[in-house]
Amino acid sequence: MNDYLKSIKECAEFIKDRFVDIPKTAVILGTGLGKLADDIKDQQIINYCDIPNFPVSTVEGHSGKLILGKLGNQPILAMQGRFHFYEGYDMQKVTFPIRVMHELGINRLFVSNAAGGMNPNFEIGDLMIIKDHINLFPEHPLRGRNIEEHGVRFPDMSDAYSPILREKAFEIANEEGIKLQCGVYVGTQGPTFETPAEYKYFRVIGGDAVGMSTVPEVIVARHCGIEVFAMSVITDLGVEGVVEKCSHEEVQRAAEEAQPKMTRIMRRLLTLEK
Repeated sequence: MNDYLKSIKECAEFIKDRFVDIPKTAVILGTGLGKLADDIKDQQIINYCDIPNFPVSTVEGHSGKLILGKLGNQPILAMQGRFHFYEGYDMQKVTFPIRVMHELGINRLFVSNAAGGMNPNFEIGDLMIIKDHINLFPEHPLRGRNIEEHGVRFPDMSDAYSPILREKAFEIANEEGIKLQCGVYVGTQGPTFETPAEYKYFRVIGGDAVGMSTVPEVIVARHCGIEVFAMSVITDLGVEGVVEKCSHEEVQRAAEEAQPKMTRIMRRLLTLEK
């Protein structure tokens, strides 16, 4: 057993010892979903810093807690805070929690993020279901020795984002009267926001929105056979002729305004029986 796999198993055993009855569903409470944690009942919490081998988030607005509890009647495991390549972590560390989820028996993963929109039909505050992605990170999360017990060397990515969960999300949004977009997410390393030329390039190659997370986690989740649903909140626009200056604070404000809509959709999705 290599050292990386050993550290994953040690981490999973630590969590199992402290959490009784690990659920099958996990959610990464990224941008747009922070307040969903308030809806989780019967919470048990472990701080990231107390978990052996676990990374710690360094980004403002990202907490560092692993939460076990119930959303409605559905037990879930929630990550309040995620890890990014631009923080200085390599891809093994960025995706370490997903590997741990696999060891815990998780088989469904829900993810949220903030993204800049390139699609001219998008507006700030829109929610976009991710139907596919373009990976522009400089390091691939599956680079290196393959962990055979997690997945095959060359995993298929033709259906990275669950079509069934996407369809359910649109049904829920229609019932709730919430406008939903659907598109392709471009994953880049950051931490700079995009230049006008970069926004144009990402649109030309087929992107609808761009961000600095999610893609590595999704790749590893699919490698492990975990079903994935992901959603972006469009916090700024990079449409040609409409590119404006952007700051982290402005992104957070736009995400907070869109948060109730995303929370309503995700809450209902998370409580669906598999």
